[in-house]
Amino acid sequence: MREISLRVDRYLVNTRVTPNQLTYLMTVFGVLAAPALLVPGVAGAVLGVVMVQLYLLLDCVDGEIARWKKQFSLGGVYLDRVGAYLCDAAVLVGFGLRAADLFGSGRIDWLWAFLGTLAALGAVLIKAETDLVGVARHQGGLPPVKEAASELRSSGMALARRAAGALKFHRLVLGIEASLLILVLAVVDEVRGDLFFSRLGVAVLAGIALLQTVLHLVSILASSRLK
Repeated sequence: MREISLRVDRYLVNTRVTPNQLTYLMTVFGVLAAPALLVPGVAGAVLGVVMVQLYLLLDCVDGEIARWKKQFSLGGVYLDRVGAYLCDAAVLVGFGLRAADLFGSGRIDWLWAFLGTLAALGAVLIKAETDLVGVARHQGGLPPVKEAASELRSSGMALARRAAGALKFHRLVLGIEASLLILVLAVVDEVRGDLFFSRLGVAVLAGIALLQTVLHLVSILASSRLK
């Protein structure tokens, strides 16, 4: 995406467009992934991927334009984080509503909408747990956390964390990766003729999000990040 974003930058660096305006537009595309996924069939999944890829493109462009124009602000950092929260949540909520067959011909099964929302909540909480470390340290008068502080004090937990990191299953609840998974599942569902694999995917992502929320919280508390 950096190769594409650098080509887009050349058309924006001499305009009055600000990095924050690009961040707002980035967030809009991220949120639009949810209604895009409600379009039935593979077309909706493709549209969802397109929305997320546009989000990713602008996520690159806003930072590059900010560095070029030297327009940095805490507000920009804050808006970027809000956009990341909303994109991840929108993809997972949209996936849940898609699996619920919201605009299908049959009965709407709200269980899948609930599980998609649960997955979205977990994805947001994982990000919040990381960000709240900085908040807690600031309120406690401590400097920003260093990388070494993330090391776990327990060797057993450290080994489990490395194993989880190697599998990278936690990345499936991030908007970019989740949108690609949704597309794959949509293709398989199209062949099968129902929503079986999409519904299975929603359940798996909800389980991953909840498990990762707990594990991430435990890893923070077991590390030196709050000391």
